[in-house]
Amino acid sequence: MWKVRRAGKVKGTVSNPPSKSVTPPHPKGLLARSSAVAVASGILMSRLLGLVRDRVFAHYLGNSDIADAFRAAFRIPNFLQNLFGEGVLSASFIPVYARLRAEERNEEASELAEAIFAILVLVTSVLVLVGVFAAPLLSDVIAAGFDGEKRALTIRLVRILFPGAALLVFYSWCLGVLNSHRKFLLSYAAPVVWNVTMIAAFLWDDGRQGQVHLAIVIAWASVIGSGLQFAVLLPAVLRLLRPLVLRLRLRDNSVRTVVRNFFPVFFGRGVVQVSAFLDSMIASFLPTSAVSALAYAQTLNSLPVSLFGMAVSAAELPAMSSALGSSEQVGGVLRERLAQGLKNIAFFVVPSAVAFLILGDVIVAAIYRTGQFTAKDVTLVWSVLAGSAVGLLASTSGRLYASAFYALRDTRTPLIFAVIRVVLTVALGYFFALPLPKLLGVDRLWGVAGLTFSAGLAGWVEFVLLRRELHRRIGAVPSQRSRTAKLWGAAVLAALIGYGAKRLLPIPPGHLSALTVGAIVLPLFGVLYLVFCRLLGIAAPSSLQRLFRRA
Repeated sequence: MWKVRRAGKVKGTVSNPPSKSVTPPHPKGLLARSSAVAVASGILMSRLLGLVRDRVFAHYLGNSDIADAFRAAFRIPNFLQNLFGEGVLSASFIPVYARLRAEERNEEASELAEAIFAILVLVTSVLVLVGVFAAPLLSDVIAAGFDGEKRALTIRLVRILFPGAALLVFYSWCLGVLNSHRKFLLSYAAPVVWNVTMIAAFLWDDGRQGQVHLAIVIAWASVIGSGLQFAVLLPAVLRLLRPLVLRLRLRDNSVRTVVRNFFPVFFGRGVVQVSAFLDSMIASFLPTSAVSALAYAQTLNSLPVSLFGMAVSAAELPAMSSALGSSEQVGGVLRERLAQGLKNIAFFVVPSAVAFLILGDVIVAAIYRTGQFTAKDVTLVWSVLAGSAVGLLASTSGRLYASAFYALRDTRTPLIFAVIRVVLTVALGYFFALPLPKLLGVDRLWGVAGLTFSAGLAGWVEFVLLRRELHRRIGAVPSQRSRTAKLWGAAVLAALIGYGAKRLLPIPPGHLSALTVGAIVLPLFGVLYLVFCRLLGIAAPSSLQRLFRRA
């Protein structure tokens, strides 16, 4: 392993006595709010460019067989990133690392970060090598319905994409370290580099040599972008850990704790990823366009999940993990942070779900209606997006509850509930996607919408289980039913007015018209939602109020 001698440090020494405060020494609530804003800002930048990337993808590849193959291939190595990356690594590593820093055991915290990176280098290197050689088997698992040239292209793309997944795992390690040091903006803005690289590859190739060649080019661009994304964060991490010493340190208690926590989280996240794999596998048995339509809708659905669910959860996890004191004191801190976090999530996620359901065609058309992406594709993706709206609030709020369990060093409870969710998702998804369209006598392609609808129902079951168990342990978080009902009412009324405006606009159909309609209807919906919330006495989150004051 790469080894550089650390000078002038003695293991176990600290520069200051341990803190005795229950929470980190920051103004109450200020750090969490500013951290969430930083996370959301970074995610917003990367997600907006991600939408541009997806629009370019739709322009050149649409919902074709080539698009299906690329989307399926991208899921397979992405499995490695998602398991060893942001979700699992954050849940298992950050609580231990942040607690060491809160206790000012800084030397041990640095050694823990270095040891985890060494383990990741070793494990991901082996998995990437296995993945490249096992690409045919993996392709048959994730896209069992593919055959012929479509299957061959999927296998080829998997082999190209797998090394990039390892680089993204290393990026996730950097993200975990920086998040623990409350450095959020750079961490979540770094994917901008990956998106820019992909967009540049599309424009450089321009499809001149056909869609197959273009798919291969953007696969290589994905690997290059992953390396650049890791390179952007590495200097900032090295400044915190310099000089870097990579040792496995498997006998270290903190390392053992992270590894021990890793496996329940790994399987918890793993079953969710298996669920996504099975959704893609089921979609592969549906007609052409199902796999890519599912991916387009998931890109849109991931925007509010990332901006509001992930942003709040990522900002709160280090803060909740740093809470010190008795179990009653820690429980009080968690209840306070959960209450505020849930309020912020609901304020933004409720209108997102309503917009997906009522104005989904406007959203999809404004982003994807170009080139090879037709009006029929807009309707198909809208149906999938509407299905995902069912469980949007549950999945984003559930992330925050899961983070509270991780802060309590409990990784098993979220695992159990994740397994229940996945079993329900797969069982319901199979029924809604394959047998139900035949029973109803509709086109089999519409079964893809049943996959997201079933996932939404299962997401609510998981959320209820997480909430009930956590309330039993730390006490009930104050109910927000009345406030949430008002949010739904404000969002639905604003969306219906937006829908009426769409129907009245005298704009002929076409690519540019889709952008025009979106530019009019969606801002109108957003403004009306804020107005109605104000009339109902619901205050906007403080971060949004500060933004308005600056404008």
